[in-house]
Amino acid sequence: MPRLRAGFMPRLRDPADLNARLTGAPVARLATIRPDGTPRLVPITFAVVDGLICSAVDTVKPKASVRLARLDDVRRDPRVGILVDSYDEDWERLWWVRVDGVAVVVDAYPAAVVALRAKYPAYANAVLDGPLLVVTPSAWSGWSAG
Repeated sequence: MPRLRAGFMPRLRDPADLNARLTGAPVARLATIRPDGTPRLVPITFAVVDGLICSAVDTVKPKASVRLARLDDVRRDPRVGILVDSYDEDWERLWWVRVDGVAVVVDAYPAAVVALRAKYPAYANAVLDGPLLVVTPSAWSGWSAG
């Protein structure tokens, strides 16, 4: 059974470390607020551009529509949360980073498209002409077992 050292609960405080872990993560979870006030949680691909967290609505991954509920959520209430984490069988290697922020839906952000193409090979030749979600962070927190 995996175990952590007794009493060991370090928080990640170094902004550079938080940013490096966030930027390097391949996937994040985005939390938005539904009309009834309950959370909506979905995995997203993303890139960090000029301190902003950007995610594209693409047609590479199958979707019923590019009119996504998460975008409607943001248009109604821009408060969001983003979580990246790393799980390992060795629990001494666990960590997570959470960013709270305010999101907007934009029709174009060329620098974000360039960054997304650089980060994800599947986007290299894909058409990324759908809306983008752009998050301005307002608070960062994190935890690491080691």
